[in-house]
Amino acid sequence: MRIIVTGSKGFIGSKLVPRLKHDGYDVLELDISDGVDVTDWDQLKSYSSFDCVIHLACLTYVPDSYKIPQDFYRVNVLGTLNMLELCRLNNANMIFASSYVYGVPDYLPIDENHPVNAFNPYAQSKLIGEQLCQGYHRDFNVPVIIFRPFNIYGKGQKEDFLIPSIIKQASSGTVSLKDSRPKRDFIYIDDVIDAYCKAIEYEIDEFNIFNIGSGKSYSISEILEIIKSKYDLELELEFSEERRPNEILETIANIKRAKTLLNWAPTTSMTKGIGLMIN
Repeated sequence: MRIIVTGSKGFIGSKLVPRLKHDGYDVLELDISDGVDVTDWDQLKSYSSFDCVIHLACLTYVPDSYKIPQDFYRVNVLGTLNMLELCRLNNANMIFASSYVYGVPDYLPIDENHPVNAFNPYAQSKLIGEQLCQGYHRDFNVPVIIFRPFNIYGKGQKEDFLIPSIIKQASSGTVSLKDSRPKRDFIYIDDVIDAYCKAIEYEIDEFNIFNIGSGKSYSISEILEIIKSKYDLELELEFSEERRPNEILETIANIKRAKTLLNWAPTTSMTKGIGLMIN
């Protein structure tokens, strides 16, 4: 089975590609760092003879989506459109990396039937990508799986993100953060990789959406306590109480569908995951 992975050098792709190769798949890597731009159809149209696309390539850092929204829409929407068209021409499957797209939850835990609500430009770009996936399945019978991962963390994640930022600051004895209120469902990167491998094995012949999360939520204080126990030192915590637009106070994923259909479940606890990052 030949698999195209876009964004192959990114946080998820750099962990997924070695796993796929280890499992015996023929992997074709597409990444902007290698000069392959998924928004440029002329670069893509010659690719053929593949079975599945795992489309990870996108811009992800939410604060930047307010600063450079045109870039987010161009990369995240046009890149998805191009990969769907490539799947259509090659009778291939699409596994699309979406995001948390539910906005302020009406209920917890959040299942895949919960109403979607774009609450920032990044989430909006992902919802447009989902709609393109749905359209290509409806009109051209492209088999599609959409993953809606909640908050991924793990080794190799950029320090702009919450847990790597806290770990980096912890070594100084003081951790400075913005908003003390949010609680999030965090999922360790290795569990996410397992989910993608399960999705490849799944008989994709329709349109499916799966939440990928841990099914638990953690506050910043709880995360800090885990980090303190790993470092065995006292940490001073400071909050500026600066609040992002449309901040969501708590997320918890209902992952029953992924457990049932993909036979997948997370195995890395928060304590273990943070310990792996620190070590």
